[in-house]
Amino acid sequence: MSEQVDVLVIGGGPVGAALARALSSGHPVSMIVLEAKTSPGPDPRVLALSHGSRLFLERIGAWQNVRRATPINTIHVSQKGGFGRAVLRAEESGVPSLGHVAGYGEIHDALVEGLSPEIYVEGATAREIDLSRGTVDFDYLGERRQVCARLIVMAEGGRLVEQVKGIEVHRKDYGQWAVIGQVKTDRPHGNIAYERFTKEGPVALLPFGDGFSLVWTATPDYARSLVEMERGEFLQRLQDHFGSRAGRFVDCDKRSGFPLALRYCEPIVAERLALVGNAAQTLHPVSGQGLNLGLRDVAALSRSILDCPIDEIGHPGMLSAHAKSRRTDREGGIRFTDSLIRIFSNEIPLLDSGRGLGLAALDCLPPARKWFSRKMMFGLRPGRIL
Repeated sequence: MSEQVDVLVIGGGPVGAALARALSSGHPVSMIVLEAKTSPGPDPRVLALSHGSRLFLERIGAWQNVRRATPINTIHVSQKGGFGRAVLRAEESGVPSLGHVAGYGEIHDALVEGLSPEIYVEGATAREIDLSRGTVDFDYLGERRQVCARLIVMAEGGRLVEQVKGIEVHRKDYGQWAVIGQVKTDRPHGNIAYERFTKEGPVALLPFGDGFSLVWTATPDYARSLVEMERGEFLQRLQDHFGSRAGRFVDCDKRSGFPLALRYCEPIVAERLALVGNAAQTLHPVSGQGLNLGLRDVAALSRSILDCPIDEIGHPGMLSAHAKSRRTDREGGIRFTDSLIRIFSNEIPLLDSGRGLGLAALDCLPPARKWFSRKMMFGLRPGRIL
């Protein structure tokens, strides 16, 4: 006999946990979240949340548990070796901050808090999925178990998506790695985030605590050398590459690196199935849109579930309407991040002037800056999901 629930979520990271929190605040929807990890240790990753994502976390009762987030009040965008820059400010967009930077572990813990062990099941690894019956087989405590659901939601990528007929997985390897870590400068960050485009890829500095969270895009071989480099040499390489607009780099912690690729699925729904977050799309970290797009997926899907009768959860009409509601924002987010890499990470001389003119024009037109900032914060079709 299979356990019966209304919604089964595969993947208990921030996106999957956010869906569980969102559904727990509405009419009674029975659900289970399957999370493969058990009691994870400290996670060094840092996440950038847009102001729109903060509003969503407030609505589902999680934001008050994120106590060490650092606001982003200003975003400074420039390109190395070329003229033009743009500065986006929170007050210009009528918001207290453009976003926040917080530790992955703190955001995840804030979302999981209050979810019972019967709902949020750790150490449960999904193995097989049968959409015709709405069942998922998973391993838990050394046993094979099964759960049946009206709707199955994949919140994290993996091989299970490959089992679904009718969903095509698109991939693009950027030939880049991201080097991440924490760095400090000789002056306060002033709640300014920096995005600096170079021919090798973007470099981002996000204000976090009393320093910055660094995301340095480089070729795979150079990225590996940056991870292994002695502290002093690394700081000098970063100074030479980024410049002095954030000050002089004086300290850094241990670094790590990982390859970058674009991966997205079409369509994002199938029989009794919806894809959100990394299961639906994995983006380049430029502009920090990945998690924010995933949370907008969750906001829209949770509204679709809570707005329909229990016995219509997972029906084709509901899923089709959900997919249609996400098309503009999702496709726009994918095209935007991919276009930034194609336009800025190259050595075509004629594009230097065009990039500089684009940044300068954005900086000189307050209405354009406000429009751009709000789209980055709330997506292309925020509607009523936040």
